[in-house]
This record gives sequence, structure tokens and C-alpha cells, in this order.
Amino acid sequence: MLMPKRVKRRKQFRGRMKGQAYRGNRITYGEYGLVATEPSWITSNQIEAARVAMTRFIKRGGRVWIKIFPDKPVTQKPAEVRMGSGKGAPEYWVAVVKPGRVMFEIAGVDEDTAKEALRLAAHKLPIKCKFVSRAEQEIGGDSNEG
Repeated sequence: MLMPKRVKRRKQFRGRMKGQAYRGNRITYGEYGLVATEPSWITSNQIEAARVAMTRFIKRGGRVWIKIFPDKPVTQKPAEVRMGSGKGAPEYWVAVVKPGRVMFEIAGVDEDTAKEALRLAAHKLPIKCKFVSRAEQEIGGDSNEG
């Protein structure tokens, strides 16, 4: 699973996910991308499941880029523990994803293959996603221009 090698602090506040993604909202490496349309935390397990689904479908053809990284620790207290006595231990890692964020990119395959691979990946994620191509983003199909 993806996780940071080391962090400055073991535990983090939950934070909030308001607004659009103003970073990482363009396709930079590949030809096609999977864009989040709603805010969510994506766990390292979900990222890995999506990656496996994509690479299995394209059968070693093409190239896949993961544009999100789970760098936020989520804590949980053990089951059947009484209230109080501090915050729980870090349990898993999440990537904070806002609407408009390009999460995965793919290149080296035709559009139909890329669309199906990214559709399979989207099924592994807890949010609604849409398929975009670099060509349609360059024309101006993206409304995140500021």
C-alpha cells in the first residue's frame, strides 16, 4: 500500500474539503484521465485496487500514472473502548480529493481501451468520476480556469 516513508507528526486533524481542486486539475503526463466530481477521502487500499484493475485490463500495454498520494493518517480507537482517554492510533492513510482533481492518467492505448480501464478503476473508488482526454481539456472543456 502507498504511505509516506516518514511524517512530521503522527496524527492530523480531520480538516475540511470545501471548494474545487485548483491544483492537479489538468492532464499532465498521459492522454486520458479520471477526474473526481465530488470530494472524498480515498484510502491507499482503494488507490491500489483501482491501479490493479486498470493495469489488468490494459495487459501491460500503455502506461499508468497515479496522481494522488495518501499522506493523511486516519486514526481509530479499538472496538469496545470507553469514551475519553485521548485520540486513537493511526489506522490507515488517505488522499484528500476535491472535485476536479485528476486522480489517474493513462497513455499508450486507444481511447476505447483507456475509457474501459478507467471505468473499471472508477468502480473501485467511493466517488463519482468522469473520463477526460487531454484533447478535450486543451479545447477548453475544463471549467476550472481562473
